Amino acid sequence: MKIAVRRPTRIVLGSIILSIGALTLANAAEPVGPKLTPRLKELLTSEMKQVSKATANLAIAIASGDHTTVTNLGAKVRDSFILKQSLTPKDKKDLMTAVPPEFVAMDQQFHGLAAKLSDAGKIGDSTLQGFYFGRILEACVQCHSKYASDRFTGLAIKK
Repeated sequence: MKIAVRRPTRIVLGSIILSIGALTLANAAEPVGPKLTPRLKELLTSEMKQVSKATANLAIAIASGDHTTVTNLGAKVRDSFILKQSLTPKDKKDLMTAVPPEFVAMDQQFHGLAAKLSDAGKIGDSTLQGFYFGRILEACVQCHSKYASDRFTGLAIKK
């Protein structure tokens, strides 16, 4: 019995495989979680939960050609950017003290990829959606392996 896999599904699955392979390119760094204030941990955890839920639903939407959902969820991930949330000036200072500039750059890049995914949804381009979804997953793996390996031990880089 042969199972037919639709092209968008193959693109999404291929992107996931490439994303996981990118883990070997990341360099280990010290986890940032222990350096965060309780308030920043709460905000970041909330953002990660939103992103996680949206990402799971994005995979389904891309594979089923639901361009409207891809557009909306991509925008939702883009807009979950922690620095755009209601951070007080003290929170911003605490965050910049706790994380290296590369962490902020990776986060900004991640949200930029989500914007591009949303745009690909707007034009109904499933191939481009699969590409950007794969890049988003790659960014997740790289950040988690570099800055949250204490939380995601399966992503800890072995020396």
